[in-house]
Amino acid sequence: MKRIVVLTGAGMSAESGLKTFRDSDGLWENYDVMEVASIEGWERDPVLVQRFYNDRRRQLWDAQPNQGHSDLVKLEQHYHVDIVTQNVDDLHERAGSHNVLHLHGELRKVRSTRHPELVYELGPQDKDVNMGDLCEKGFQLRPDIVWFGEAVPRMDPAINMLHEADIVLVVGTSLSVYPAASLVHYAQIGVPVYLVDPKRPDNLPAGVKFICATASEGISIFYELISQQ
Repeated sequence: MKRIVVLTGAGMSAESGLKTFRDSDGLWENYDVMEVASIEGWERDPVLVQRFYNDRRRQLWDAQPNQGHSDLVKLEQHYHVDIVTQNVDDLHERAGSHNVLHLHGELRKVRSTRHPELVYELGPQDKDVNMGDLCEKGFQLRPDIVWFGEAVPRMDPAINMLHEADIVLVVGTSLSVYPAASLVHYAQIGVPVYLVDPKRPDNLPAGVKFICATASEGISIFYELISQQ
């Protein structure tokens, strides 16, 4: 069974009504990302940061996977599909995708500020997380999000996935945006790379097959193209 690795970004969740981490305008729900998505922002005003992510979680409970998410699940009927997403929502999982790697962390999870291995998953019925809420070892809980100024610990497993890919699909993020732009270079020479985007990038890398469409439309077109091979 051929292995497809899908790199997804903000455009994937936009059709579900979510603006996601590191949007191109530098804002996330009208907040400067450096205020709510950097280690400096956390140290400066942790109350604001906790409130911001509490609001985002409540928004996420109301969001639903879109057709693009569902179509990626359908690909699993004929291919092994690994998804490497820059998004922090859980819409891929809720749609039914089985192999999802979150580069930037997960909105539904919080972790200890001192013991990052202590991670806790939140559900719709859980209360907000605030200052004073502690892990089992007595340290403050924070969002399990990779902020500016922090390492991206999931890069190595993502690189390994790309190295094993037979086909690469990039959707909802352009090949001028990192880390997607760097990850595709870890695919083996000759592996076909498809980019779904409603706007053609100015500097489309040589050999990349471009599909001019929204995320949902483009995934459907991609499926038809590879089914003919």
